[in-house]
Amino acid sequence: MAELLLKSIWIAPFYGLLGAILSLPWSLGIIRRTGPRPAAYINILMTFIGFVHATIALNYIWSIPTEKLVFHWLEVADLNLTLAVELSPVSLGALELVTGISLLAQIYALGYMEKDWSLARFFSLMGFFEAALVGIALSDSLFLSYGLLELLTLSTYLLVGFWYAQPLVVTAARDAFLTKRVGDIVLLMGIVAMSSYGADLNFSDLESWANTFPLHPLTAALVGLSLIAGPTGKCAQFPLNLWLDEAMEGPNPAGILRNSIVVSAGAYVLIKLQPVFTLSPVSSDALIILGTVTVIGTSLMAIAQIDIKRALSHSTSAYLGLVFIAVGLGQVDIAFLLLFTHAIAKALLFMSAGAVILTTSNQNVTEMGGLWSRMPATAIAFVVGSAGLLALTPMGMFWTFQRWFNGSWDTDWWLLALLMFVNALSAINLTRLFRVIFLGKPQMKTRRAPEVNWQMAFPMVSLTVVTLLAPLAPMGWNLWLSPNAPLLVPNAQVTQWAMPLLIASGVLGCIIATAIPRRKTWARSSQVVVRFFQDLLAYDFYIDRLYQVTVVAGVSLLAKFTAWIDRYVVDGLVNLVSLATIFSGNTLKYNTTGKSQFYILTMVLGISILLWSLLNGQWSIVTNYWSSLIQ
Repeated sequence: MAELLLKSIWIAPFYGLLGAILSLPWSLGIIRRTGPRPAAYINILMTFIGFVHATIALNYIWSIPTEKLVFHWLEVADLNLTLAVELSPVSLGALELVTGISLLAQIYALGYMEKDWSLARFFSLMGFFEAALVGIALSDSLFLSYGLLELLTLSTYLLVGFWYAQPLVVTAARDAFLTKRVGDIVLLMGIVAMSSYGADLNFSDLESWANTFPLHPLTAALVGLSLIAGPTGKCAQFPLNLWLDEAMEGPNPAGILRNSIVVSAGAYVLIKLQPVFTLSPVSSDALIILGTVTVIGTSLMAIAQIDIKRALSHSTSAYLGLVFIAVGLGQVDIAFLLLFTHAIAKALLFMSAGAVILTTSNQNVTEMGGLWSRMPATAIAFVVGSAGLLALTPMGMFWTFQRWFNGSWDTDWWLLALLMFVNALSAINLTRLFRVIFLGKPQMKTRRAPEVNWQMAFPMVSLTVVTLLAPLAPMGWNLWLSPNAPLLVPNAQVTQWAMPLLIASGVLGCIIATAIPRRKTWARSSQVVVRFFQDLLAYDFYIDRLYQVTVVAGVSLLAKFTAWIDRYVVDGLVNLVSLATIFSGNTLKYNTTGKSQFYILTMVLGISILLWSLLNGQWSIVTNYWSSLIQ
């Protein structure tokens, strides 16, 4: 039975898709009498079936070697496109994570979206969302993964713009869609280039292809950079990082998935593409640079946000930046561990944040306070989720960082300093949020805030337990993926001082956040210098305005220039031809006299002119010929 379920695991994406299709009668308003809740129950049931299927298959895969299911889709001449599914502990573990968090998020949404008039449409979109994520988790084909990433972009657009009556929501959905499309188009260019250089577009074969098929250094660099572009947009990395911040305008249950496993899907594809990045140091260096800039920038942005979801979303970009750095260094198992531990902890944090938002009808942390005694389960979930992200307590991220610096990998002081920076800034951000939300005196909007209903409390408490058990994964992790490049001798001093310094950075961050006065404003300071830096971080270093005066202005100028060419050059030429036709037609109409002699004369003159024009060149040849004969 277990073997049969393992062989049929390729149908897992169709569970969510089937739930979305079965929800259409309620989503389209065909069925009204029962209300929209049956659509929610259908999708939850299909997700639960997928979770059980994934659990059984994952338990069985440990006893057998890795397998691959290949479905031939198109074969023309030298082009052979296959849709491959990988059966390995890594892929099935990713499937278990996706279906598990999706199941909890949908149960959570049943309580969060209880009074929403379009509940059925939301769950139908969630089923479509889940289908794309499950397909990416199982896919061993870059071609198939690209198609699923496109579906993920579409579903993100639909879920971010779910409340489409609000102008800000429409803008956020548009920006998220267009930003991710930029990366997708460049990624497609890289895929086409790889196929033209002999790659069969299967992840499991990329390492052998990279070792046997030599590429010119410039070609290898360009292919690597193009493949990085897609995950850069999906993972909200600089310079395509602003969409995740704006996407917080969508419903919070979708934000749970978006900040935990959706961004991880792009990083998951990036990790599988790692053999290609070994072909050129340019692409590896680009990954490290992009990750470093994103880690530093978004960590600073997070501590200045007063919107609870935006503060957590910037933290998501920062931790995904660490994944980019790990892939750039060739340390793929660390990248997998970072994805796993971050996804669970961040999903729990967003569940806690959603509970606060629902009960207070507010996202501004400056108007909160004193919720610890009123919402103890939510407060505990926030504490546990924060601990899971910090290398402060022996939770998941602590053991992930410990494995990074246990001597198995070549590490340097700059990497340790960067991790200390993000750990300290994350501690400041999360401690600050906890203080202003749960501690202090109750504010106007938090005096009567009750604990959430059981539909929201059950998944939140369940995920709290899972987060507490998450350290078992990095502690018992086996190296299923080995690095491609040979490792250097580890820096003994770095490995010796890494964990004490990381713990110290977390403690220092908590102390700094605690020492800052908890004033009600937490907003703009009256001091000019402080206000300048506060606005600089709160408005994301004004990157959006920089885009307005550079990229947007350039595209607008080009559009105006092409519009001028179209109006005055292309249309002018067409109008000139039409005017000439009208003028000649109006001139010729005066020759219509009705006299046959005049018509015959006109034809004779026309034929004469035509013959003269044709024979003019020939006549010169004849005269030259006779002249030569006479001579």
